Amino acid sequence: MGLTKSQQILITKARNPGGSELGVFLDEATCAYLTAVIISDLGVIQHFPEIPYPIAPFFGSQKLNELRIDGLDFLPLLERLFTIHNDADTYFYCLATLHKARLKYERIVQLQAIPTIDQVGPRGLLQYGALSPKSLAALLFWRKWMFDIDNRAGQETGYVFEPIIAYAIGGIPYSAKRSPVQRGGVGPLGRQVDCIIGNRAYEIKIRVTIAASGQGRWGQELEFPKDCQASGFTPVLVVLDPTANVKLDELSQAFITAGGEGHIG
Repeated sequence: MGLTKSQQILITKARNPGGSELGVFLDEATCAYLTAVIISDLGVIQHFPEIPYPIAPFFGSQKLNELRIDGLDFLPLLERLFTIHNDADTYFYCLATLHKARLKYERIVQLQAIPTIDQVGPRGLLQYGALSPKSLAALLFWRKWMFDIDNRAGQETGYVFEPIIAYAIGGIPYSAKRSPVQRGGVGPLGRQVDCIIGNRAYEIKIRVTIAASGQGRWGQELEFPKDCQASGFTPVLVVLDPTANVKLDELSQAFITAGGEGHIG
């Protein structure tokens, strides 16, 4: 029967590394492994005797770059799988997106630069004398490095969760250029939307912290539900981290005031 045009586009998007220089392209062997994981999860192994089961678990102790099956053409496998299970294309996209993010983060950990004394030196004024100069310098360097790594982990987690949740609940994410949600409810500038299903526009967040990232950006956050309402959509806020703070309350109230919903936790 062959892959549909939309399935081909989804697979290509799932494999491509994106715009980051640390992004990862998923080769044939890796895609064959991911396909085998999906086939096993869906309980249809009997239809694919060419796959050498058992395979390494997706969340296991094996190195990520070893999660691959050589010698298989994964596209025919996917084509057969799609005829058996209608949502397998979405499953492949979500699993591939997660695997790319894990591989990318491995590279981030390996390549994250050690901070310089110019970056961390002034912080020593707060603790100078509490430790020896040598111990304090080491503490400042490693604390800053760990902060940078943790910050990148938070960013990458957000990037990977939003599209996976969007596709998993049957929606479509939209870039600002393609979005039907317009700033102020009219063109020509669109608003990026994490997920749209029917007339519901979702804003998906891992967390909302007490610290706003700039008054202008926070103002845009608060305008989003109004723009959704003016564009004919019901705004829906989803925040996975339920930690209470005034910013979360303010944002949730903005969605409700615009005729929308807020789901926290």
